[in-house]
Amino acid sequence: MTKRYVSLPAEAEAGMREFIDEVDERLSGDEDTCSVVEDVLIDLSGDREAYERWRAGEQVSPAEQVRLQSYDPCNTTLESEYYAEKDEDRFRRSKHLQWLWRQFDSLPIADNVEFALRFRRMLAGHLFEECGKGCRFFKGITFTYGHNISVGDNTIIHDDVHLDDRGKLTIGNRVSISDGVHIYSHDHDVVDQTEVRNYHTIVEDDVRLTYDSMVRAGNRVGENAIVGARGVVQHDIPAHHIAVGMPAKSAKIKPGWEGVATPVDEAGVNRQEERRIEYELPAEFEAFDEFERDLEPPHRRTD
Repeated sequence: MTKRYVSLPAEAEAGMREFIDEVDERLSGDEDTCSVVEDVLIDLSGDREAYERWRAGEQVSPAEQVRLQSYDPCNTTLESEYYAEKDEDRFRRSKHLQWLWRQFDSLPIADNVEFALRFRRMLAGHLFEECGKGCRFFKGITFTYGHNISVGDNTIIHDDVHLDDRGKLTIGNRVSISDGVHIYSHDHDVVDQTEVRNYHTIVEDDVRLTYDSMVRAGNRVGENAIVGARGVVQHDIPAHHIAVGMPAKSAKIKPGWEGVATPVDEAGVNRQEERRIEYELPAEFEAFDEFERDLEPPHRRTD
């Protein structure tokens, strides 16, 4: 075992538990999520006095007003807010929780590791579709929505990981995801990049995704497999395999699992289309094309 248990002084432990339990209870109740998030961010930022002065009608600078207004997630936008196919009802709540997670990570107190791990684990229980016991979420993790993510027990996700759940993302038990990993559940058409396809991406139990690796949308990383540093998963990785490279290819089977694993020369199957998630847009939907490109190849143009 390479880790040791760390305990806090009794007074710090008691204060931490009281605060996290209070926020958990408020988020579990009937109170408006937006108001809870606003309160928590104001107090964690130490900005309560300035906020009360502003709400009482006292003069503040434009910069102060923007800062104070932005504690309320209803006064903010996220990139995923622009996605046409999002579930508006689910996003309404998950946006507020995601804002709390992101803003918490920007505060100095997020460097208090024991407190931050417990706080994020509590938030994950409200934000994710499912979140198991004993998970550890480190700093700088980002999501598309949050509500399309399922995580099993005792999974560890390290710094600066991106979990794209524009489609659906399932992460199993005891998974280790290293710094800088990106896991995607959506992809773009190679000709018209405004055409988005969503998929179900699966990372099974006991997988290890090492530093800066990437799993493309709709792929499955099998149980107990490893993806090497900066590997790019473009097809399913069989259970117990070690895959490396760009694209990631099975290099060997973990010692001891040879008798139950798919042979290396049979690996490399892409089952992305089996995991595609279809969606429909409203008939009156007016699409916004930020690129406004001519998609016809030059030899086909008539003008």
